[in-house]
Amino acid sequence: MKFSGRIWVLTGQDGRLIDDIDTDMIFHNRYLAETDIAKMGQYALDNLAGWEDFAKKALPGDIVIAGRNFGAGSSRQQAVDCFKSLKISLLIAESFGAIYKRNAINSAFPILEAPGISDADFVNGDMVEVDSATGEISGRDGKRFKARPFPQVQADILSAGGLFQYARRLER
Repeated sequence: MKFSGRIWVLTGQDGRLIDDIDTDMIFHNRYLAETDIAKMGQYALDNLAGWEDFAKKALPGDIVIAGRNFGAGSSRQQAVDCFKSLKISLLIAESFGAIYKRNAINSAFPILEAPGISDADFVNGDMVEVDSATGEISGRDGKRFKARPFPQVQADILSAGGLFQYARRLER
């Protein structure tokens, strides 16, 4: 799969990628009564200092870049669904929390692990193209970075539209 879009680089006041963004920062528990996925996007990252207005600025097709252990914490599916609601096309992080990673893949939301991306020189608003089969991230200004390609099973689940649809294909 190929993705292209404007990037959001989740940095702190020190200019470095934020590590350990937990599911409560992504989708705070005060919004758990919201069950309509279409409405969840408005709350994305509003509990992450400095990023409270992210949902108001994000556009369909945008790509988010974060540090290590993105999605740590609970098994809160809304922390995946809020990005789906905003039509974020791809999340890229140094690494993902194990449960978050499983939830994203199972629900056919694309995530890409990119160890070392903290050292890349991408900035908010850069336009990038990403090839999930090779892991190549290319900025239109010539910046390049090599992430881990999607494992085949992840690509297959994404292509099927989710884990349940993938399992149905296997039954045939």
